[in-house]
Amino acid sequence: MKSLHEMQHENSPSDVSDEWFRLLKKEQGMGEVVSRPSLSYWKDAWNRLKKNKLAMVGLIFLIILIIMAMFGPILSPYEVNTQNLPEQYQKPSAAHWFGTDSAGRDVFTRTWYGARISLFVGLMAALIDVSIGVIYGGIAGYKGGRTDNAMMRIVEILYGLPYLLVVILLLVVLGPSLFTIIVALTVTGWVGMARIVRGQVLQIKNYEFVLAAQSYGAKTSRIIRKNLIPNTMGPIIVQMTLTVPSAIFAEAFLSFIGLGIQAPYASWGVMANDSLGAILSGNWWTLFFPAFFISFTMFAFNVLGDGLQDALDPKLRK
Repeated sequence: MKSLHEMQHENSPSDVSDEWFRLLKKEQGMGEVVSRPSLSYWKDAWNRLKKNKLAMVGLIFLIILIIMAMFGPILSPYEVNTQNLPEQYQKPSAAHWFGTDSAGRDVFTRTWYGARISLFVGLMAALIDVSIGVIYGGIAGYKGGRTDNAMMRIVEILYGLPYLLVVILLLVVLGPSLFTIIVALTVTGWVGMARIVRGQVLQIKNYEFVLAAQSYGAKTSRIIRKNLIPNTMGPIIVQMTLTVPSAIFAEAFLSFIGLGIQAPYASWGVMANDSLGAILSGNWWTLFFPAFFISFTMFAFNVLGDGLQDALDPKLRK
């Protein structure tokens, strides 16, 4: 057994090699060098979104869809509503890339005109929902108390109404048109946005920067516009990307049952309705292309919305 004195002698500083310790040269200013570049909230969200392959596929598809909706009809030598009965039900070929329908109209041209209508309805409905929902939910969440209770009771009443039934009733009363569809889709469509914004504002309004703005005498409208709404943009953008496909599907469904866009105007729903008889006779392309773009557009918006939800979540930021 080694004595305590021997053990202390073995571990004495004199037996420690100088090679174990060495001074690091520190250049002047090295302590202030940032080893990792700082990223803004939106740049960090974009970097995380790029890692989501499915969301990027949806984003690329939507970009291509928007470009083709703008310039696709220009690439075609055919008019959208010009009938040419001798060329009815032509299969997809070099002359007609998507074939022709029962009236000899070029399906390629009508598909991209239909994309214009569907995207316009979806984006307009989403923008109106955002505008009404953000203002309504922001006021309800910031005011609180009786004002919040009264405003949210109205939201709950509207939220309990069958969405599609309200839209159909309005279209029957007002008559089918593009303007009527947008109005019908936004009558109760904004309530979901209002509830989301209200919940976010209830969390943020007690933060220090909001209390500081109140102490300086800032008006309610300025606090909501400058302090509260910018800090709720993440959920607002996500909800908006989910509102667009719902509006696109609603427009296609209403046009399909004859309450939306009326023939001879091109719409994905109108094209699908016109193709019901053709599909039974083997002319599959007349239904395939509008159905494909309806389905894949909704899929693209949904996966993009899921990707944005993860990318904009501050809890996942590194």
